[in-house]
Amino acid sequence: MKLEKFFRQHPVFTIKEFAAFLRAEGSHNIRTQESLLDYHSRSGRILRVRRGLYAVLPVGANPESYPVDPFLLAAKMTDDAVLAYHTALEFHGKAYSVYEHFFYLTGHSPRPLTFRSFSFRSVLFPRKLRVKNQQSFGVLAADRVGLGVRVTGFERTLVDVLDRPDIAGSWEEIWRSLESIEFFDLDKVVEYAFLLENATTAAKVGFFLEQHRETLMVQDVHLKALQKLRPRQPHYFDRARRKDGRLVKQWNLVVPSAIMTRSWAEVI
Repeated sequence: MKLEKFFRQHPVFTIKEFAAFLRAEGSHNIRTQESLLDYHSRSGRILRVRRGLYAVLPVGANPESYPVDPFLLAAKMTDDAVLAYHTALEFHGKAYSVYEHFFYLTGHSPRPLTFRSFSFRSVLFPRKLRVKNQQSFGVLAADRVGLGVRVTGFERTLVDVLDRPDIAGSWEEIWRSLESIEFFDLDKVVEYAFLLENATTAAKVGFFLEQHRETLMVQDVHLKALQKLRPRQPHYFDRARRKDGRLVKQWNLVVPSAIMTRSWAEVI
């Protein structure tokens, strides 16, 4: 009965969590752990997602089709996983589109995983954060169907998706998603941009805030702080996609025409 309670409380669990539960029940035998996992896997009560990671299934459920929460899977991929980038936007209900790609920050380098139609990819914590021991800056403890998960808050997510647009979607996706967020702690946004020490990223954050100055109640102090970090020479807004753009001298950025004109908002 206690094992069933564990299954109810842990729809997704790691082998470490399972071992901790058994130890609390007085069992320290690794063979007991292995036999229980094997038995319940064969009986269809649990589903092995990958080594050390399991999902719980209701009795009689089809293991091939029963839905498993991909956010919980991403949050359990490593012991330090943080839901981030577009996945964080989706978790908070602010993503313009729904993706089947899930990204999480970690200090490890696990291999990418495909589970059913979902793909899971790890991203190392930015080097500047690791050096400063600030990996958890702007990270929230959140609840997902009774389980605790870690996810980047709005402020860090804003900076992160502008820093790594290659894993955040198209510019339309990024802009529309960020514009659905009604409030940011702008002091925290600026503080995080300074932690990253990336001139191009700081300029992109400044450009975005300036575009939304009224709706986000952006003050001069925020923009001036970010201007101190802007690149000395013009940089492309997106170095991986160097298409036509317009130089915005205030930020020393060559901004894609689609962003300047908000082409996605055009009425066809």
